Amino acid sequence: MTHNAGGGLRRLLIPVGVFVGVLAVAAGVWFGVSRFDPGAGTGPPVAAMRAGTPLPQPKVLSPFTLTDQDARPFGLEDLRGHWTFVSIGFTACGGVCPTNMATYRAIDREIGTAGAAEPAVDFLFISVDPERDSPEQLRQYVRRFDPGFRGATGSHDQLQPLVRELGLMYGRSEEAGDAMGYMVDHSASILLLDPQARLVAVFSWPHDSAAMAADFAVLHDHYY
Repeated sequence: MTHNAGGGLRRLLIPVGVFVGVLAVAAGVWFGVSRFDPGAGTGPPVAAMRAGTPLPQPKVLSPFTLTDQDARPFGLEDLRGHWTFVSIGFTACGGVCPTNMATYRAIDREIGTAGAAEPAVDFLFISVDPERDSPEQLRQYVRRFDPGFRGATGSHDQLQPLVRELGLMYGRSEEAGDAMGYMVDHSASILLLDPQARLVAVFSWPHDSAAMAADFAVLHDHYY
C-alpha cells in the first residue's frame, strides 16, 4: 500500500464515473485560488506555529452532503459550533489512517490537559472508499479509537468536490497480488476547521500531537 503524504499520487486507476484527475492541483495553485473569508481580520500567526501551516485567511467551504457513521446525513452545519480536525482515508488502510487516528487520540488528551475552559473539539475521519466502507463499517472503525470520534462518507460525486476544496486528493490503486483487489492512495495531512466550518490550517505528515495541540491553542487564541 502506498500513501503520498505530500499530496501526489504514485499512480491512479480511475473507476467508471470517478474523476480524480482534477484533484492533482499543486499546493501553490490551491492556496492561490481558494475562497478566503475577506472578513477574517489579521493574518495568521505563522511565527508562533510549531507543526502546522496556517492559511493566509480562513477558507470558506461550500455546502456538501455526506452520510455519517450512524447512517444520518452529514453536512456543513454539522461542522459548525466547534473546532474539527479532519483527515481522509479508508478503514482497510494499514499505515497512515490508524496512525492519524492515534494522533487524534493524543491531540484530544493534550487539549484536555489544558483545562475545562478549552472549546469543544471534534475529530472527523472521511472515508474515500465508499464501495467497501458502509456507515456500519465506518462506525466500528472510528469508535475503535474513541467513542466520540466521527466518520463520514458518500459517493465519489459527493466526496470529490469536498476533498478537492480541502486541498487533498485520493485515487484507487490496483496492486498485483493484493488479496483485497485494490488499495486507495490518499493525502495523509490532517486539517483543522474553526467553529465557522472554515479551513484554517494544514498539518503535513508526519504528525506531532503535542505540537499540533499547541498550534490549536495558538489558532484558537488568534481567531477567537
